[in-house]
Amino acid sequence: MAAGEHPDDVPEATPPRDDAPTAPAETTPADHAGDDEDADADRARPLGSRAQRGARLAGLSATAGAGYVGSRLRGLTAGPEAESELHAATAERVVAMLGSMKGAAMKVGQMASFVDVDLPPEIRQAYQDVLAGLRSAAPPVDPDAIAAVIAEDFGAGPDEVFAHWEREPLASASIGQVHRARLHDGTRVVTKVQYPGVAEAVEADLENAASFAPLARVVSPHLDVDALVEEMRERLRDELDYQREARYQQAFRDRYEGHPAIAVPRVHHDWCRPRVLVVDEVQGRSFDAIAAEGDQATRDRLGELLFRFVFGSLHRFRLFHGDPHPGNYLLADDGRLWVLDFGSVKVFPRWARDGLEDVIRAVVAGDRDALVESMRRAGFVPEGAELDWDRLERWFGALHRPILRDEPFTYTSEYATWVMRETTDLRDGAVDALRRLSLPADYLLLNRVLLGVNSLLGRLRCTANWHRIAGELRGDGPPATALGEAEADFLRDHTMRA
Repeated sequence: MAAGEHPDDVPEATPPRDDAPTAPAETTPADHAGDDEDADADRARPLGSRAQRGARLAGLSATAGAGYVGSRLRGLTAGPEAESELHAATAERVVAMLGSMKGAAMKVGQMASFVDVDLPPEIRQAYQDVLAGLRSAAPPVDPDAIAAVIAEDFGAGPDEVFAHWEREPLASASIGQVHRARLHDGTRVVTKVQYPGVAEAVEADLENAASFAPLARVVSPHLDVDALVEEMRERLRDELDYQREARYQQAFRDRYEGHPAIAVPRVHHDWCRPRVLVVDEVQGRSFDAIAAEGDQATRDRLGELLFRFVFGSLHRFRLFHGDPHPGNYLLADDGRLWVLDFGSVKVFPRWARDGLEDVIRAVVAGDRDALVESMRRAGFVPEGAELDWDRLERWFGALHRPILRDEPFTYTSEYATWVMRETTDLRDGAVDALRRLSLPADYLLLNRVLLGVNSLLGRLRCTANWHRIAGELRGDGPPATALGEAEADFLRDHTMRA
């Protein structure tokens, strides 16, 4: 079934099989009307009230700012090694607080951990090394609190719902915690469970948006913080809806079923609840391990698969996976890419996808007249607007540099840092010129996600002729690689292309 014509359309989930094992019935708040009111009040804001979280963020922002200034002074007096040590100590304080706060506060730290921040390389590495802990080893929430969420959503504790549920968390993220489990038919699964009170914590953080400014500017000193917060607002509210996530994960699984090199874990819809998501457990090497230890061929393969998944999904299915997070990708022993976490997904309307492709074609061709015409035809240019096309052309060229020339290109962290600075620096008129366009919000999200993809590919130091691969994904050229040939066979009889 093809995705709908509007970004808000959510693909329907595939109905459960008739032979699927039966899960416990879902309960409603009325089922718990007799719960102790004092206990409910204690749990109402377990991650802190808006005032409490705002105060912690303000204090952390001051710490981060003071740490940055102090590190510069230390570097002048004691040398670069002392400066790097002070940055690492500052980052450790940031991790300790953001990890315990969860919600939008932790999301900022996670974003900073894999985006190539606009700082000198040795200082940037000090932050990334420590902040990476927010992706894979953030402070866990008490398993009893997680079990209580399962009990509230199912009407029974995890030991009754599942044949086995591991109390020790597999991972802790900004919105929820992941625990391994086993269904009664023996299927090994992972359960993603929202932290109690995290919805309220997210809203509190978004209301305290001004407190994010110093932290966000660690990512880029001249970043448009307001735009970043608006993006986080929409993304986090989407991620809080686990049933929406289940439907989108099913939509991706349906479209990649039988793909030779990309796979999506099965969703167990009977076990999914508003705050609980249950999917198959899958195995593979982590992105971080491959980036650090993988040989060139493995890094090239992972990079190409990631590129094909993110942009192939958009061009072929109009589905966009909006969370390029290192923890969302595993490379299986058979060479397949497992894609995880579908909390941030957008459906592009056909007209927006087609308009985007025409813009990219004009940018790649270096044809300004075609660029202007394609943007006007797509409705991106308001009537009567006077635009600086020199700056806009430079902005689009920086964003799409890896695909501009018909030759191999190697992604690097240096390139990822450069393109972030070039495309988000408010001192440059290109950002102001971009704001004068009538771009759909999802198009702006795509541009931001592209910066995240650049950072991931830069860490892999992967090489390919991205110009030809991108042309293939848009339908403008033949298969560009062996993976492309395998995909062409898969797509030949595909019924869900949009």
